[in-house]
Amino acid sequence: MTAQNSPQDNAEAQTNAQPDLPAKGVEVIRHALRTMPFAPGVYRMLGSKGEVLYVGKALSLKKRVTSYTQVGRLPERLRRMVSETASMEIVTTHTEAEALLLEANYIKRMKPRFNILLRDDKSYPWLMLTDGQAFPQIAKHRGKAVKGASLWGPFASAWAVNQTLNLIQRVFLLRSCADSVFNSRSRPCLLFQIKRCSAPCVERIDQQAYGQLVEQARDFLSGKDTALRETLGADMNRAAEEMDFERAAVLRDRIRALAQMQESSVINPASLQDADVFGLWQEAGQTCIQVFFVRGGRNNGSRSFFPAHAQDEAPADILSAFIVQFYDDKPCPAQILVNHALAESPLMAEALALRRGKKVEILNPQRGEKKQVVDHAVTNARDALNRRLAETAGQAKLLQGVADVFALDAPPERIEVYDNSHIQGAHAYGVMIVGGPEGFNRKAYRKFRIKGPITPGDDFAMMREVLERRFGRALREAEEGDTSNWPDVLLIDGGAGQYSAVRAVLDELGVTGVKLVGIAKGPDRDAGREWFYTDHTEPFQLPLRDPVLYYLQRLRDEAHRFAITTHRSGRSKALVTSELDDIPGIGPARKKMLLNTFGSARAVKQAGLEALEAAPGVSRELARVVYGHFHPGWSPD
Repeated sequence: MTAQNSPQDNAEAQTNAQPDLPAKGVEVIRHALRTMPFAPGVYRMLGSKGEVLYVGKALSLKKRVTSYTQVGRLPERLRRMVSETASMEIVTTHTEAEALLLEANYIKRMKPRFNILLRDDKSYPWLMLTDGQAFPQIAKHRGKAVKGASLWGPFASAWAVNQTLNLIQRVFLLRSCADSVFNSRSRPCLLFQIKRCSAPCVERIDQQAYGQLVEQARDFLSGKDTALRETLGADMNRAAEEMDFERAAVLRDRIRALAQMQESSVINPASLQDADVFGLWQEAGQTCIQVFFVRGGRNNGSRSFFPAHAQDEAPADILSAFIVQFYDDKPCPAQILVNHALAESPLMAEALALRRGKKVEILNPQRGEKKQVVDHAVTNARDALNRRLAETAGQAKLLQGVADVFALDAPPERIEVYDNSHIQGAHAYGVMIVGGPEGFNRKAYRKFRIKGPITPGDDFAMMREVLERRFGRALREAEEGDTSNWPDVLLIDGGAGQYSAVRAVLDELGVTGVKLVGIAKGPDRDAGREWFYTDHTEPFQLPLRDPVLYYLQRLRDEAHRFAITTHRSGRSKALVTSELDDIPGIGPARKKMLLNTFGSARAVKQAGLEALEAAPGVSRELARVVYGHFHPGWSPD
């Protein structure tokens, strides 16, 4: 088997083999410098295919970019970048702070491989309290801000936001149900029975009293806990004096719940109201950054990040690049605490303040409570990185085991697994999943909607189409010198028949250097007694408790899971389509309007011309188009 090199390794090999490449890159940069201004802005280094290699910002574009022509003073990473530069693009800005924000946006969108990259493809949950309703709703929210609602967060995870939501329900008894459920209730739900809701849906509380609970919840989420507890304490004492012991007990329970929330936080410093805490830890050439979210004086949870960077990057530089990218798509708090002094801290604070609209402080505390909080984040970063390194080491052992079992020259870097899913040939999909040194690479997963023509249920023909489409593209990329997505092992779910069919397809396409393996269950479909098929050997089985067997089973099962979910999603989408989708001029809005008016696509089809013309939002001309679509022989007068 031929081992595939990474794009960085290929670039380095080309540079070593052709010493004139850096000179060519320098010439490209010098040519760009002729018309480059001294203004602040962002520059992009582009490769021969137009791909973005590197994005940088500068107070003076011309001065900054000139430094790239002095190749001998650059680190190895930037020398390789210059050697691959085929063209440059610039965007000028008014200030360096604006350039810093634009640079972060470009890096996050374009993912240039010579930059430090934040790996963060997850959205963050928020707490949402609706406005302008008689009985506002409290609920979790992800995505863009909703008009007519107040948001608090972000929270690090769904678990963290659920904890706060449960507290809000226990203390303030606000409804969490959707408006449709709220409007249709005739009796209280279970949440009322377990004292998590005040049941405004059936008027167990009036609008004024519910409004007071809403305002108290707003104060709590805004960090006004002390004043709230004092108010609740005074109300409890007053209720006790008035012999209203039932109300006093309710208020007592609410005060206890607030106190419990304060005590349960891992970090909850009195000196922090709205802040994010960043702790960076490095080990074995890898970096982990732990982020704690503190809002309203409460800990909203934490999350671990593992940014991609070159080996020679300094911790402070990694942290600086990470923070600016981190706030590219989320609001910034008033304070940012870090465990390394950042060289461009004043510039970063200015840039983030521009985005926030208020002052932002970046602090590197050396003593006191804030230092303890930062140290706690660093400890969590160290533990998270140690866990990741242990998992990576375990994964490396498994991949070495795969290499030993199938006689590979080296542990595989990329294992591709294929599967199909359909119901009697309908809504047929093929899928590809990818495994490697870091486990499942979900960003590399691919779905293939089977286009055909294929005999319903012909799994061999479906697999042929998937492989032709996948490797047709891979071969074109390889001709252009890009082998970064070339697999080392191709695993298929099937026995001798499937193996022979796939082998024939790969041979026809001229695919070489890929180890093909078939995995098939025994006659009784007994998991754990799988047979393996590959070239130059008889079918064989692995010992029952062999870790490599478990790993290959996991790969196959993940492909099967992905194929089923892809098929179900495609089938669900097909169910919501109708004949109306094929009519010119009928978009989603008019389709919805017609369905609401007539009840179904069949009713629209059977409707007369006069009824169509009377439908809201349908002009006389469009009504004739719709009628003519369902009555091909008809023509307007």
